[in-house]
Amino acid sequence: MSLNRPAEPLVPKRVRRPWSLRRRLIVQLAALLALVCLIVGVVTEFALQDFLISQLDKRLEQTSERIPRGAPQGRPPGGRPSAGAGQGQDTLILVSAANGSVSAGILKPPPGAAAGDPNVFQSITAGQTALLLKVPSNDRPTTVYLGSVLGDYRVTAHRTPGGEVVLAGLPTKDVTDTLWRLGFIFGGVALGGLVIAGAVGAVTIRRTMRPLDRLAETASKVAELRLDRGEVALSVRVDERDTDPRTEVGKVGDALNRMLGHVSNALTARQASESRVRRFVADASHELRTPLAAIRGYAELTRRSKESVPPDIAFAMSRVESESARMTTLVEDLLLLARLDAGRQVVHEPVDLSRLVADAVADAHVVAADHKWLLEVPAEPITVLGDGDQLLQVVINLLVNARTHTPPGTTVTTALSTTAALVTLSVTDDGPGIPEDVLPEVFERFARGDNSRSRAAGSTGLGLAIVAAVVSAHRGTVRVWSRPGKTDFVVTFPSNRRYVGYSHTTAIDPPVG
Repeated sequence: MSLNRPAEPLVPKRVRRPWSLRRRLIVQLAALLALVCLIVGVVTEFALQDFLISQLDKRLEQTSERIPRGAPQGRPPGGRPSAGAGQGQDTLILVSAANGSVSAGILKPPPGAAAGDPNVFQSITAGQTALLLKVPSNDRPTTVYLGSVLGDYRVTAHRTPGGEVVLAGLPTKDVTDTLWRLGFIFGGVALGGLVIAGAVGAVTIRRTMRPLDRLAETASKVAELRLDRGEVALSVRVDERDTDPRTEVGKVGDALNRMLGHVSNALTARQASESRVRRFVADASHELRTPLAAIRGYAELTRRSKESVPPDIAFAMSRVESESARMTTLVEDLLLLARLDAGRQVVHEPVDLSRLVADAVADAHVVAADHKWLLEVPAEPITVLGDGDQLLQVVINLLVNARTHTPPGTTVTTALSTTAALVTLSVTDDGPGIPEDVLPEVFERFARGDNSRSRAAGSTGLGLAIVAAVVSAHRGTVRVWSRPGKTDFVVTFPSNRRYVGYSHTTAIDPPVG
């Protein structure tokens, strides 16, 4: 038999906010000063207590010598001891005779009494007397607690040759009051000193850590630079005053400068290599256009010739014409990417994006009638600034991508909308979706939805790369969300001549809603 207990709800652990180095130093400094003050205070209190107790013991010895012997029971020993017997304090006196009689009480100076006036004898209880009789008669001062009213007394007892036990005592109240007074004074002074030391320490630490703040500011400036592509001028360096290798901060600053120098050299070499590759691709693409055009022309001429051509020759020439057309498209795509990579300025002119999208969807409907093509555009024309041919290629490439990678019968919806700041173009299909391992790289060049090298679908792997490059050149963004049953490409452009920061990213999870 087992009992199924309900699972306890998981309580999220509270993440402690990390302390800054400046805060840790200030707290540690204050804690160290507090510990030092505590140790000094405790040592001072104990030392002063020993000193005051030793002074009290000396007075107690003098008081014990002045006590007369043989005092009758129930009244002051010796009749009228002077007020100076205990030097103005309440003097405890106990005389235990050999015959068992005990005289015990406290001599208290009366209020407002002058020197030489007789003291008032105040008897003590039997319980207090019993406690005092237990004090060993060895002339050594002992502390005895006589209740909450009388408090602690420092007492000494000795036995006379006649068998009497004589005990004298002085209260420790003055010692205790002095120690408490000193403790409060020292505590107040220590607290004030901690506050002042903490404030001065905070200012000092802040001034001392300014070089670290400058190093962090330099590192933040470098972190904000885009170093992944394009020409990068890495001119940020740590100030010379923070690079003295004789100091700890200077060692870090000098190492950071040397690292930035190595990174700058690497970026320069990378940019030079990319420039050579782009120049080669552009030159090769440009040079290939002429022979490809000639090959395609001769193939078309053979097909249009009236003379009979053997079937195998006709089939071969048709394949030559088809592959030359396909290669021409590839060369044009490579040439466009090379131009965009080179940072060629885009011609910005008003483009009717509504008509451009409508024409592209109409062409896709003619080419792929086995797909269901839907168009959602507002009634008012939407105009953006940019290159019309390049923007048309963005829409065509998105539609071709949806047509190529989805089965017949798939619904592809193209929507266009606008706000005060952005124009949004989305192409959504209900196909099988993009594999998760491919999704982060869909905008990379020569990326495909499968691992095969088949060209049966006519894909070169450059369509979405061209989309990302053209959108980036127009200061826009392109994103993709995909799951089985829905893939959504969303392109945004600035509206009303407002150019926002641009980049292209990918996402796996679908948007909310």
